[in-house]
Amino acid sequence: MVSKFKRVFLLVLDSVGIGESPDAKEYNDSGADTLGHIATHRNGLNMPNMAKLGLSNIREIEGINKADKPMAYYTKMQEASAGKDTMTGHWEIMGLHIDTPFRTFPDGFPDELINEIKEKTGRNIIGNKPASGTGILDELGEEHMNTGDLIVYTSADSVLQIAAHEEVVPLEELYEICELARKLTKAPEYMVGRVIARPFIGNPGAFERTPNRHDYALKPFDRTVMNELKDANYDVISIGKISDIYDGEGVTKSLRTVSNMDGMDKLIETMDSDFTGLSFLNLVDFDAIYGHRRDPQGYGDALEEFDARLAEVLEKLNEDDLLIITADHGNDPVHHGTDHTREYVPLLVHSKSMKQGNSFPIRETFADIGATIAENFSVTSPTYGKSFFKEIKD
Repeated sequence: MVSKFKRVFLLVLDSVGIGESPDAKEYNDSGADTLGHIATHRNGLNMPNMAKLGLSNIREIEGINKADKPMAYYTKMQEASAGKDTMTGHWEIMGLHIDTPFRTFPDGFPDELINEIKEKTGRNIIGNKPASGTGILDELGEEHMNTGDLIVYTSADSVLQIAAHEEVVPLEELYEICELARKLTKAPEYMVGRVIARPFIGNPGAFERTPNRHDYALKPFDRTVMNELKDANYDVISIGKISDIYDGEGVTKSLRTVSNMDGMDKLIETMDSDFTGLSFLNLVDFDAIYGHRRDPQGYGDALEEFDARLAEVLEKLNEDDLLIITADHGNDPVHHGTDHTREYVPLLVHSKSMKQGNSFPIRETFADIGATIAENFSVTSPTYGKSFFKEIKD
């Protein structure tokens, strides 16, 4: 076993939960089981590479064989922070603890905020309600094209989304509007986690969202392990929406993606480069395209597609590389509503230098990942989290 790892590849499979958390009832999520319900819906999942690592050793998933000699250390993690959204999960992974969940707006945003956005942008606003990102375009896209009014909507997350046709509201103007909304929603009475620009193209009945989405998140309220790595001159390469989630904090290089498979392409390109530090990838399609839209069939297809590409990742790992696969919350596609679900998330930790994996105790916080990465690179550990570095070195 190497004394420490030169490169850590952290993969977050956005929303891939592995069964209800002990406090799921408090979040109206009793019985939630993202992976389990997808597998049951499809009469099994075909994920041989995750099987080899030990996914079904955490708990058996229909169709995924339990490994006799798992290649990874395996367990599940419980979220310690209050909430079940993207930012809470990711911030906790990097060592923060959120006591108060970000605000959500099940009845739309307050008139005071909407009026201020209208006044400062000179554009009217339509929508202002929780909605599906594609459904709201079917409902209001034509009106937007005729009037130039901004489509504002939210979801079960703490998010204010602004949709606009690229030929009606130029991208730069949409981004400026979202930056303005970001400033306004930092006020304590709003505390919105993210503002998202949602540009689209096409005509009524055939609208299509473009890859020019941009997220404007709150800055983390404290330093994360990524800040410590960057300040110690290590590389921190974000792939996908990672940089947006942390508002660029602690990032040395950011690679945007347009899909899960584009994310895997960029991960593999990164593996071919010489760097020392952390490569941090979020695969958002599981959540955005399949979980929120309650599509267990499509979700399962995406999981199997990921697993096929995982073979390339496992092959390209060097002896002194560490691979960590986890998630940030659940989003059970057969659960009620369209919200995230409060679930355990899987944890698989693998290196080619390991003789064989083994089981971990259940982790009490996602921050154990950040603590482990900090210990590996000998930087300041977060206040929260217990490193498992020595456990995987034994």
